[in-house]
Amino acid sequence: MKSISLVFVFLISQVLIAQTTKYDSLLSIYNSEKYFSGSILIANDGNIEFAKGINNPDSKNNQTIDIKSKFRVASVSKTFTAVLIMKLVEENKIHLDSTIHHYFPKYKGPGGSEVTIDQLLTYSSGIENILDDLGLVPYQSKVSLDEFIDMYCSGNLINKPGEKYLYGNTEYIILHKIIENVSQKRFEDYLDEVILTPLGMQNTGVIDSNNVKTKLTESFFINPENQVLEIEETYFPELFFGSANLYSTVEDLLKFDQGLFRNSLLSEKSTLKLLTVNQELGYTAYGLWGSSGWGKIHEPFYYRTGGILGSRANWIHTMDSKKTIIVLSNNNINDLYKLSEELYELGSNN
Repeated sequence: MKSISLVFVFLISQVLIAQTTKYDSLLSIYNSEKYFSGSILIANDGNIEFAKGINNPDSKNNQTIDIKSKFRVASVSKTFTAVLIMKLVEENKIHLDSTIHHYFPKYKGPGGSEVTIDQLLTYSSGIENILDDLGLVPYQSKVSLDEFIDMYCSGNLINKPGEKYLYGNTEYIILHKIIENVSQKRFEDYLDEVILTPLGMQNTGVIDSNNVKTKLTESFFINPENQVLEIEETYFPELFFGSANLYSTVEDLLKFDQGLFRNSLLSEKSTLKLLTVNQELGYTAYGLWGSSGWGKIHEPFYYRTGGILGSRANWIHTMDSKKTIIVLSNNNINDLYKLSEELYELGSNN
């Protein structure tokens, strides 16, 4: 019996070595031929199968990138915001069918008395998305959250609330304010209390441009037309508020992934509500999207993307195989979803 067990362990170890070699080879190709630099993590049921960071030799900087490197995760932040809202729902402090004015009486937009929390979470508020047309401009001058909402998130209703999906940052910036109003705490403090501390996410937080102690991976922008490295425009990531204001690492995001899908952040009922896919509203759940299978992924899965200039992120969690794939990059040259699909396919070909 003992010899059989040893043979089994040996065979499993050989499979894992072969798998790691496949992942490493694909990463090397993306690094040398496709200018990829960043961190990758692949886990099965929470157990890390492969994790590595790599910098591109032509990136004109000498920064070290590994699995502990901190990246701006852009709109991956929205999933954290959704969890905080659902925590307040659990505590009976927020009702999903209540309107903005119920929790944010000073909101000046005409949708205040019509748009519900659920509609904010599903990008179906109908509030005019002023931000997208303005590019980075709103994020380049320091203003308070209240001032930002007054200027950019209080537009007219261009659709009846709940009828049409229109993705943008507006709704999640309003949700940031609602979280602070209801919890009576700063967003970052409530985030720490509900998510970061319980999960031991020591390398995740709200970006503060004035905090030089938080060393984030430097990102750069490559012009897709001529492949020339360009200096990124200056902006303040913290002005994205609850829509895209966080930094993290691949290791920490795995902790968040497991905390969410194992119901350790929220009750099973609350998690199920957060993960409910609204097919009629762009297949969005709360803070991420769901699919029954698409492209090379032939099973139900959830995913969340993020991108601001050169800061890019992609996170996938499959429901049957319980595989987690997290890719963070500091340039914009690669399609991280495509890379994630290829990583998934390699892991499926055992």
